[in-house]
Amino acid sequence: MAAVEPRVCETAGCSSEAKLQCPTCIKLGIQGSYFCSQECFKGSWATHKLLHKKANELGITVAFFCFAEDEKAKREVSAWTVDGDINTDPWAGYRYTGKLRPHYPLMPTRPVPSYIQRPDYADHPLGMSESEQALKGTSQIKILSSEDIEGMKVVCRLAREVLDVAAMMVKPGVTTEEIDHAVHLVRNFHCASESSLIQEKLVLFLWFLTVDITVYRNGYHGDLNETFYVGEVDEGAKRLVQTTYECLMQAIDAGKGLLEPMASLRIPYLAVKPGVRYRELGNIIQKHAQANGFSVVRSYCGHGIHKLFHTAPNVPHYASGWQDETWPDGWTAVTRDGKRSAQFEHTLLVTDTGCDILTRRLDSLRPHFMTQC
Repeated sequence: MAAVEPRVCETAGCSSEAKLQCPTCIKLGIQGSYFCSQECFKGSWATHKLLHKKANELGITVAFFCFAEDEKAKREVSAWTVDGDINTDPWAGYRYTGKLRPHYPLMPTRPVPSYIQRPDYADHPLGMSESEQALKGTSQIKILSSEDIEGMKVVCRLAREVLDVAAMMVKPGVTTEEIDHAVHLVRNFHCASESSLIQEKLVLFLWFLTVDITVYRNGYHGDLNETFYVGEVDEGAKRLVQTTYECLMQAIDAGKGLLEPMASLRIPYLAVKPGVRYRELGNIIQKHAQANGFSVVRSYCGHGIHKLFHTAPNVPHYASGWQDETWPDGWTAVTRDGKRSAQFEHTLLVTDTGCDILTRRLDSLRPHFMTQC
């Protein structure tokens, strides 16, 4: 926990001096939440966690969660630590579903220069986009102008370049902190970096690392992610990552060419095209996942993206699916049964005849994991 000015412990029946504050409440902008000890916090957890749940229901996004180990961080007093000690079990009494564990303290937020353009949610105290909230619930889909399309192409190309930088660094012994630092520097050079704000996620789980990049430039968003191998992986892990990638690509082209080398940027036989129902994409994905012995997590979905980061339409990538849960940090999602998961994501431009993959690799027709074997 972070050291703060003396307050009274908020645990019922305790009036001891409290110098520790819940870090999740700090990030969510919740006032108060002071406790005298880990024991008091544990005793209050059943009711206290409802504050986090309520905040998240209001659309609040918690900052990036880092598992990095850094010598400077060890010496600093940071969230959920006392005198700078490393803490891998910060939420007393919390039942973990698998082998993944947090590694506190979190690294300090990286600053973004003031001259870099920022989206409205970057400086909102709760990380909310007022422009998105104004259109919440609408099903109207924005038709992009030629200017919008060019803006999307540029920002998606930059997002791909940033992810490729991260991909080059993924290997045993390299911390997520080092990768985050490199990504932050690259994005600050080109555009508004969100790695220190609210959007980049680096998720390490056993032999996997998923890097999810969102770049904001000149008012437009580019979004993609890939899952990478970290060192030697077992055959089950390889099959999971391969199948996940195939699910994405089959939904884009219904299995008619994208899994083989592409002749051009424009793909002629596509499932993503005018006239195809959104639910059909989920059917394609789930059918292929289940045929290979896997399930689809249904807590998330595809979405429209342009000047708004998340907007209509919502595109479910499942017919029915698996369940997940979120750690007390309000950010880290894990499968409820503790099993491994993988993820891939592209930004697509839907055209009159099909779609363009705006975030595809420019130097290769294959995702990075295929060149790691």
